[in-house]
Amino acid sequence: MEKKTGLKRLINATKYSFKGFKSAIKYETAFRQELLSLIVAYIVVMLIDFTIYERILLLGSIGVVMIVELINSAIECVVDRIGSERHELSGRAKDYGSAAVFLSLLLTVILWIYLFSCHFFP
Repeated sequence: MEKKTGLKRLINATKYSFKGFKSAIKYETAFRQELLSLIVAYIVVMLIDFTIYERILLLGSIGVVMIVELINSAIECVVDRIGSERHELSGRAKDYGSAAVFLSLLLTVILWIYLFSCHFFP
């Protein structure tokens, strides 16, 4: 089988990415919640007089959470596909993914608290 390169590869990669987004929205509750929080955050950030850099940090932090959530979901799918029996390594893989999501959320919360407090309580 010949490997696709160039524009055809880019088109296929884009199709797979959109397929992944569609699947995440359909099957992953946490991803839907994060997508909704991004929409709400966008509205809030645009209504308040933040600098462009603050806006990028605030919205980008939620984007990072969504990226980590997609990676965590991918790990969970692979582990679940391998088998339903309990295995220590499978549990650790899922726990590591969950910890990564938690850390990205913690970073986001700290960033939001810091920037809002600097903005409203200088």
